[in-house]
Amino acid sequence: MAGRAREERIDAAVLAAARELLDETGYADLSIGQIATRAGIHRPAIYRRWPSKRHLVVDVVADLLGLQPTPDTGDLRADLTIAMRNLVAALRDTSLHQVLPALVADLANDRALRAHFLATVFEPRRRTTATALASAIRRGEIDQNLDLDFLLDAIAAPIYYRALFGHLPLTDALADQSVAAVLRIVTPAARLGA
Repeated sequence: MAGRAREERIDAAVLAAARELLDETGYADLSIGQIATRAGIHRPAIYRRWPSKRHLVVDVVADLLGLQPTPDTGDLRADLTIAMRNLVAALRDTSLHQVLPALVADLANDRALRAHFLATVFEPRRRTTATALASAIRRGEIDQNLDLDFLLDAIAAPIYYRALFGHLPLTDALADQSVAAVLRIVTPAARLGA
């Protein structure tokens, strides 16, 4: 038990140091040496946990985005709106808006990093929204024949697009519009012209 607590303490110190340094220096200038110094940890201890700076940053991104599940209260619009507003806040109110574009560029050239990102950041968040959508399908709120993967992409795509390109601000209104646009297309009443 003492070993596990020590390991968790080291992990927490490293992640906190990396997060602070990302805020201060950005992704490109971040180094394992800086993180080790800030965390008061030897570099080999960091490399035993993360094979590279980029893998460590993926874990920081997961921490910054959080894994607050999409609520499943029975009101799909409200549940999705909360989830998308949480996503907007994480991307807007942390260093993620600076880190994510550079990290995504690195994913294109590193299969292992991409797999780590998908498993650590992308898929867990996506699963929670898929669970809420599956409940809505069972309640008859949305058509069971819809392509769930497309629906998941469509809800969050405008938010990630703005986060990656920074051409317009990330706002709660964007989250609301994203949800409303998708629901207009997928709810039975909308398709029947009601």
